Amino acid sequence: MSVEPVVFYMMLAFVAFLIGLAKGGFGGMLGSLATPLLALVMPADQVIGLVLPILMVADVFAVIMHWRRWNGRLIVLLLPGAILGVTIGTLFITNSPTEMLRLALGIIVLIFAVYKIFEKRVMKNLSYSPKNWHGVLAGTVTGFSSALAHTGAPPVSIYLLFQQVAPQTYIGTSVLFFFILNWIKVPYYFYADLFDADRIQTIIWVLPLVLGGAFFGRWLSDRFRKETFEMVIVAFLIVAALMLIFT
Repeated sequence: MSVEPVVFYMMLAFVAFLIGLAKGGFGGMLGSLATPLLALVMPADQVIGLVLPILMVADVFAVIMHWRRWNGRLIVLLLPGAILGVTIGTLFITNSPTEMLRLALGIIVLIFAVYKIFEKRVMKNLSYSPKNWHGVLAGTVTGFSSALAHTGAPPVSIYLLFQQVAPQTYIGTSVLFFFILNWIKVPYYFYADLFDADRIQTIIWVLPLVLGGAFFGRWLSDRFRKETFEMVIVAFLIVAALMLIFT
């Protein structure tokens, strides 16, 4: 896949700002656009390794913004499964050709988008009795989808919502969990040779955009309806997923 450098850098800048915007608290789904958008202008296996450092920088801002608002017990229940899921996901990455990875990425993103469309209906009709193993299951699915596409939010969101924690605790727990999860992925990505040191060095300039996006997201979160905005993001996710699958 070959695109003009200016197109790549424009997309990269846009993606970095979106990640910051999501981590700042406005439209949590925004971050899920990062991988599929970049995968439209570069190989999927390269995208995965390129997006992770940007996410990790954004995670630092998010943890600071939501410091000590998390539930440590729920994170402990999620982490064993997350490690298992990342392991399975990395094995899939290392044994799949780039085109298969691109197809898998598109399918995962499409499933994510469909889930968001029916999320309220699903949550409304489910009865729930909390079990510790549910955290392991949610962590495993999250780890797998996060390793492949950095789109692990739905399983964790469902799990945390069913725990009936306060909104601030929900956000804080999710933020810290993904901060830890992204660090877990680092040695796995090194093993899978997904990091390109030269390319990563060339994207340092986007980090201020992540910070700017985070603060702008914090400002926007108190002024706009997230639900309406997220439906727009769902539409973009579906288009990006279909392009990954059929082009």
